[in-house]
Amino acid sequence: MAAERRTDDPVPQAQLTADVSRLLDTLADGGVGIVPLDVAYAVNATTEAGIKRIFTAKRRSYDKPSGMFANAQMSREIHVMEDWKHELVEKIIVEAGLPFSVVAPFRRDHPLFSNVEPFVLASSTKAGTLDMLLNAGQFHDEIARQAWERQQPVFGSSANTSLKGSKYRLADIEPEVRAAAAIEFDYGRSKYANDQGLSSTIIDFRDFRVIRVGVVFEQVADAFRRYGNVELQRTEQSGG
Repeated sequence: MAAERRTDDPVPQAQLTADVSRLLDTLADGGVGIVPLDVAYAVNATTEAGIKRIFTAKRRSYDKPSGMFANAQMSREIHVMEDWKHELVEKIIVEAGLPFSVVAPFRRDHPLFSNVEPFVLASSTKAGTLDMLLNAGQFHDEIARQAWERQQPVFGSSANTSLKGSKYRLADIEPEVRAAAAIEFDYGRSKYANDQGLSSTIIDFRDFRVIRVGVVFEQVADAFRRYGNVELQRTEQSGG
């Protein structure tokens, strides 16, 4: 029996570029996309219409903001934090090769947000901070690259109904969530699929508080110790 395809199986760059280009065109027209990430399948949008469709389909509270699909360059230019923290982010991505989300204050006046509808930014930020997902696989990284090139930021969250656990195959995503999407991609099973329904680890870089424990958390925590002498601060609210 052939091995099940995984999101980290190599894909020709021409195909990856074309797939993400079609995705961003769809999002720019107000649509919603479902995409394969190493941490879990995700649902994303760019416009107010698309973001509202996501929240409705997921039955998600607006108290839980969307995250932005990003890379280290975007975080360095947009997140407002000390240089050593930016350097720590880059070391963990390049040397440890781990996925995680950075929450930090951000430059609301950055040109990347110049054409973003106010509702989109309001529903994707909280208390003056912005969540950026980093290093979540080849499809994610290509989204970040093209989004930066186009100056078209992409926002989203895991492709599942709220509080029902992340999904690691396109076929496992609830019908109502898939029905909200105008375009979807099947790249196989997510690299970090797990039985707990976890997605990315989310870390508040203001005080290194863990907002959410996610995939490969112990490896992420160890990388913070090794590269930054930082002990991540878990709380009772740091659930998966």
